Amino acid sequence: MKKLLLLLALTAATPAFAHPGHGDSGLLNGMLHPITGPDHILAMLAVGLWAASFGGKARWAIPAAFVAMMAAGFAFGANGGEMPLLEQGIAASVLVIGLAAAWAQRIPAAAAAAVAGTFALFHGVAHGAEMHGHAAWFALGFVLSTAALHAAGFFIGTALQKNLWINRAVGTAIGAVGLSLLLA
Repeated sequence: MKKLLLLLALTAATPAFAHPGHGDSGLLNGMLHPITGPDHILAMLAVGLWAASFGGKARWAIPAAFVAMMAAGFAFGANGGEMPLLEQGIAASVLVIGLAAAWAQRIPAAAAAAVAGTFALFHGVAHGAEMHGHAAWFALGFVLSTAALHAAGFFIGTALQKNLWINRAVGTAIGAVGLSLLLA
């Protein structure tokens, strides 16, 4: 827990951005890219944490909605599409999904999937807009890595279900990082 709090504290002052400077093609670059930005890591883990608080098919529908809409946003951004307030949307995703993972566990699953999917568009467009070459392999790696982060968050959330206060503390800490990203 102390290591997680230290990680969150170290990333609190990091602005939300699609963290350029990576290779923009290839499966490996796509797989590595999501783990190079705290905004993406925390949002993806929060999606998994939140999904773990649901039962049945919703446990998979929420991350699946995120991945599908992120892929659509990626294609949109890679083809020149733009979204207003892109960086703020990414930061808001960390804030809202982190707090949802901690506190909004009794909302309809369809609403949770819609929230996750909406925020996924921001992540997808931001990363798709960075593409300068062939993006297909990068996109596949990006999607696979994102799904793996969702799974990690899901398994953490499942393990924390017996200790609701820890789950709430983790989600609230992720949300606090999102707030700091919005205010940066």
